[in-house]
Amino acid sequence: MTDTEQALWRILRGRQISGLKFRRQHPFGDCILDFVCLENRLVIEVDGGQHAEQAEYDQIRTRNLQKAGFHVLRFWNNDVLLDIEAVKERIWLTVRELLPHPPPNLPLEGGGAEIRQQSEFNDNSGAGTP
Repeated sequence: MTDTEQALWRILRGRQISGLKFRRQHPFGDCILDFVCLENRLVIEVDGGQHAEQAEYDQIRTRNLQKAGFHVLRFWNNDVLLDIEAVKERIWLTVRELLPHPPPNLPLEGGGAEIRQQSEFNDNSGAGTP
């Protein structure tokens, strides 16, 4: 791993982000993913200066990963090395968006029926009175 990948791996390993397991250097098709969370279908790629010259290739690779159901985050080496906290926050916010949302708070068992009956009683209680 490069120095940049090692820096990013320090914040991804050990289920430090929302308890998710990230893998490094994971094979996928004919390429190797820098980091991936298979559970959340999130790929994180770290790009050095050479990627500026192969931007079209990276775009095709990203589209192929998206077609396969992955969400892809790309960071430049400088971002990881100079502002790791911002990178960490962006990963965390993305993970939060991708996690399934808990169901809304529903009334306790029978609570909904009881409320409905009380409402019907109150609507009918005043019927026919002057």
